[in-house]
Amino acid sequence: MADYHFVYKDVEGASTQWDDIQRTLGNLPPKPPAFKPPAFEPAVDPDSVPKDKSWVDEKTEEELEELEDDPDLDDDRFLEEYRFSKKRLAEMREATKISRFGSVMPISGSDFVREVSQAPPDVWVVVILYKDGFSECGLLMQCLEELARKYPATKFVKIISTDCIPNYPDRNLPTVLVYNNGAVKANYVGLRSFGRRCTPEGVALVLCQSDPVLNDGQSGSDPSRKTVLEGVRKRLIEKVVAEHEDDDDGSSSD
Repeated sequence: MADYHFVYKDVEGASTQWDDIQRTLGNLPPKPPAFKPPAFEPAVDPDSVPKDKSWVDEKTEEELEELEDDPDLDDDRFLEEYRFSKKRLAEMREATKISRFGSVMPISGSDFVREVSQAPPDVWVVVILYKDGFSECGLLMQCLEELARKYPATKFVKIISTDCIPNYPDRNLPTVLVYNNGAVKANYVGLRSFGRRCTPEGVALVLCQSDPVLNDGQSGSDPSRKTVLEGVRKRLIEKVVAEHEDDDDGSSSD
């Protein structure tokens, strides 16, 4: 009689000689790999992380503001990265504000309070009361569409006159209302309010007679009336010069 000696499991997961024989014969599945605990990695010390550009880019605007007064962060390279990131955040905020509008948005009577009266105090709102089929309304609307593209930080909206004011007389069309901080700052009744020739530049000058209504987003969040008027006049001069050059080119080609 053969003398078999068996080695039984005495540790969880250990294998007997019998198990090994059975695995060799294919009667048992392969032996699972031995358990290995993950390698120990010490926790990263936040103070040891290099204060490079990637570290700065991960910070929120509020975190960057807090870091500005941190006496431990006086490294010149860090300060340079910080100032760059702060400038980039400011540019992103300004770009977002500039692209806020950019067209004449149609509204209904139920939208008026939300879109006009409750607009943020730093936003000027130009409202045109109109009706389809009126040529003078169409002409002024074209001018306002161009101004809306040139001054995307100013809000332009259009509303059918009788949706805004019941029984509003057609003889007063088009009418323009200028709002800021929930109050009417100016109103212009009829196309003649904008001069003999209704042009985008002429409309811009009228709108800015007493207040800095038009904002292109390039002159800060709250430009002065003088700054806005200078910008409007500059655009007008540039357009006149360009038209004059086009006329000269046409004459020379003849």
